Amino acid sequence: MSVTDPEVAPPWPLAAGGREAQRIRRGAAGWWLPAVDIAVLAVLVPGATWLLDAGYALAVLAVLAAQGQHRLRICLRVSDQLPQLAIASGVPLLALLPWLSGGNLLLLGGSGFVGLVLARGGLYAALRAAYRRGLLNEPTLLVGSGSLAEEIAEVLAEHPEFGLRRSGFLDRPDDLASVIAAHRITRVLICTGGVSDANLVTVIRACRPLAADVCVVPRLRELGMALPRASLDEIWGVPLIPLRRFGHSRAGELVKRISDVVLSGLLLVVLGPLLLVLAAAVGLSGQRVFFRQLRVTRSGRTSEVVKLRTVNGDIGHRWAVTADQCSTLGRWLRNTHLDELPQLINVLRGEMSLVGPRPERPYYAVRFGREIPRYADRHRMPGGMTGWAQVHGLHGDTSIPDRARFDNQYVEYWSPWLDAVIAARTVAIVIRAAALTGLSVCSWSLKRRQPLSPRTPLAPPRVLRPCPLAFSARTATTRCIGIHDVGDPGVETASEVPLPAPQSKTS
Repeated sequence: MSVTDPEVAPPWPLAAGGREAQRIRRGAAGWWLPAVDIAVLAVLVPGATWLLDAGYALAVLAVLAAQGQHRLRICLRVSDQLPQLAIASGVPLLALLPWLSGGNLLLLGGSGFVGLVLARGGLYAALRAAYRRGLLNEPTLLVGSGSLAEEIAEVLAEHPEFGLRRSGFLDRPDDLASVIAAHRITRVLICTGGVSDANLVTVIRACRPLAADVCVVPRLRELGMALPRASLDEIWGVPLIPLRRFGHSRAGELVKRISDVVLSGLLLVVLGPLLLVLAAAVGLSGQRVFFRQLRVTRSGRTSEVVKLRTVNGDIGHRWAVTADQCSTLGRWLRNTHLDELPQLINVLRGEMSLVGPRPERPYYAVRFGREIPRYADRHRMPGGMTGWAQVHGLHGDTSIPDRARFDNQYVEYWSPWLDAVIAARTVAIVIRAAALTGLSVCSWSLKRRQPLSPRTPLAPPRVLRPCPLAFSARTATTRCIGIHDVGDPGVETASEVPLPAPQSKTS
């Protein structure tokens, strides 16, 4: 069951303008590149092999979208995109090898590549001509102050072919969301001079669901960056780094949800017998099978997460569970992480995801949100059964700031490939933990079967040697420091031995 609880996890602010801001959509400029690509690839679908060609066209569009090549750049230069267009045209041909000959494959791939290059080149030339005439310009906001922002503003005024119409400067980034909503800004240029990075990160993250395209001017912009040219942008020699949008868009959420439903359903079918066996084993140990706990699964949402019971009794608000609080079976389940298998039902119901930041209990979510910078930012995506922090060993009693850093990195750089990597590493961790547990059990059983070694004969008692006299300042008496065995030949103790009273000589 999932409920809304804004007190525990405040909803992530899309914009200060509320519903009006959420209605803002990217204009027609956001659809020009996909429309041109679709038109070109549609021409490549002939009569006889139309089904194969249609599949090829869809695959090319998917590769272009995954590469981010449907984003309309500020610098309209098709030569920077040639390597990506070649990859998008060539990779889908591998799936057609069993059905098409080599000549047909070369013809299809070559025509697709040439068609994309010519179509994009023609579109860019038409857009530059329209920009110079003051048509189709995009309202642009400069965030920051100082000489850098003024320099970029002058460039925009002198070079209208970039198609950016300056709407103004913004010195206070806290108002960024409301300004974007009020003025329908479609381009945001971040000039970091005079703006605090700590405040700017949170503000920009709050604006990511909006339709505005955000680019950052790097601080060391005069030094070359090890990034593909197609991933960069520029304005008259000033490099720009566009921020990713796919993981924060509705398309990204739809892809992630579809993969969660398909994979969780398959895993329930495949691992269902194992889950039933483990549940029966927990039930035979004399305790309830399932453990239910309320967790914060997303901003403004809490859900009841289900696990196999591994702890004897109730842990209350304790932060970590120690080994002595778990049963023998419970320790094994926790070490192999198999106690998390019932959460596949939460994933199938849409309360969690297979991969994402691990959900936390409401009490600790509120506390960490107050004490740890940007901890609440990790709630931008649904909580997961495993996550980027967990595959790096950050689970249990580990650093919470480190977890927040890895979780926010996952949210910023999310992709289906990253989910696949995390899932593969999680499977490897579970297999390794199960193997180590099996080896330890085998080693213990072998030690139990080994015959006992015969006892070694006792050493003969040691003979005490005469001891020297010593004077005790504490008691002002003479004592003898003797050496005595106490069962261990290596342990020696000192004791006082009374001396006989001196006898006087008689004449």
